[in-house]
Amino acid sequence: MAFSENLQFIRAQAGVTQEQLAERLEVSRQSVSKWEGGLSFPEMDTLLRICDLYDVDLDTLLRGSVEESRVSDTAQYDAFMNRFSLRISLAIAAIIAGIGLMLLLNAAGVAEYLAAAALLLVVTLSVVVIVASGIQHENFRKQHPVIADFYPQEEKDAFHAKFVWYIAGGVGAILFDVVLLLLFGSMLPERAPYDSLLCGVFLLIIAGAVFSFVYGGIQEDKYKIWKYNRDNAPSPEAKRRLDLIGAACAVIMLLATAIYVGLGLARGAWSTAWWLFAVGGILCGVVSVVLDPYKGED
Repeated sequence: MAFSENLQFIRAQAGVTQEQLAERLEVSRQSVSKWEGGLSFPEMDTLLRICDLYDVDLDTLLRGSVEESRVSDTAQYDAFMNRFSLRISLAIAAIIAGIGLMLLLNAAGVAEYLAAAALLLVVTLSVVVIVASGIQHENFRKQHPVIADFYPQEEKDAFHAKFVWYIAGGVGAILFDVVLLLLFGSMLPERAPYDSLLCGVFLLIIAGAVFSFVYGGIQEDKYKIWKYNRDNAPSPEAKRRLDLIGAACAVIMLLATAIYVGLGLARGAWSTAWWLFAVGGILCGVVSVVLDPYKGED
């Protein structure tokens, strides 16, 4: 395989256009077009930058076949992403389940400050897991900026069929939860501890639904190798937007947590202010959609 074919392959695998590649290499788009057409050849320093950018050795880039060299999961990407998706999903669901647990403890007659302490412990452990997993994910992306698409189409199709059930199951759990809330709410008196008991059970089921959504979504993204490669080498404008999305979501969720704890301590609203987290999640989704640098590409 010639250099021109290798360059076309790694650019397509990374999900970038000729313009984007030219911007990263600080050359013109016409130069990239000529390289891929076999009409010209880049200078040595540019070749080395391509090797660094797409994690390929010079000999393979010039005289070998990059496609043939990337036929297996040498980076252990699949195993890493399975662990990452499970940890993130459990940690996010645990925060919601922690609120439900606190309400159940209140319903059982446990002192309010002990129930609140249990919630803060769950939130603390969940945040530690999320932060640590995020750092590990970032380090993995730096070590492996480009991953070969080693997944066979049959495996992708099999997961897409399962993905439908992750989403449908989560939606079904939420609807079932609402039915239970209405049913038992009409049968039980609207006073303590029954109100806390109902809300606690409601949130535990919601936590299960959220786990299904998050886990299914991350697993779905796992198979989009082209997106992984593209996001590892974003254009300056795309990087600015991605950083802004991350910062905005972090601020939103921190504010939601701070307001929730403040209302709980000041007004004892531990059992009624849980909706702040739902609002925070919705706002994060809105921010992601509005600032998405790849809107329309996926």
